[in-house]
Amino acid sequence: MSSIKQFQVTFDCAEPLRVARFWCEVLGYVAPPPEGFATWDDFDRSQPEEERGSWCACTDPSGVGPRLYFQRVPEGKSVKNRVHLDVRVGTGLVGEERLAVLEAECTRLLALGAVRVQLLYDGTDSCIVMQDVEGNEFCVD
Repeated sequence: MSSIKQFQVTFDCAEPLRVARFWCEVLGYVAPPPEGFATWDDFDRSQPEEERGSWCACTDPSGVGPRLYFQRVPEGKSVKNRVHLDVRVGTGLVGEERLAVLEAECTRLLALGAVRVQLLYDGTDSCIVMQDVEGNEFCVD
C-alpha cells in the first residue's frame, strides 16, 4: 500500500473568498485564481450566477503546507469544530517568553478580523483559542 503524499484541509463556509483571504493573511499563503484567469473576480464572472463565489483554494507558496480549500455550504456553523488548525508561533518557547509571542500574534490576527476566545495558560505552557472571520475555532500556540 502506498502512503499519502499530499492532503488538503477543507472548510465549509458561507463566504469562501473572504475566509480564504483571512487564512492567506494568517499563514502567508496565496490564492492564485484558477488557470486561465487573471483574478478570482474574472473567474467568478465566467461562472453561472448560482456558482459564483462557491469555492476558493489557497496554497503555501513554499509548497510545504497543505492546500486549504473553502467551499460554500447552505447551513451555518452550529457547533464547535471537531478539527481545527493550530497556528504555531511559540514552538520551543516556554513561560512568559512564549506568552509574549502568542499575544503579539493574537494582536496581529485580531486586526485581520479574528476573535479572541480565551487564553489557556498553566504557568509554563499556553495557547490562545481564537475564531476566524466565520467563527471557526483555531489556536495560536
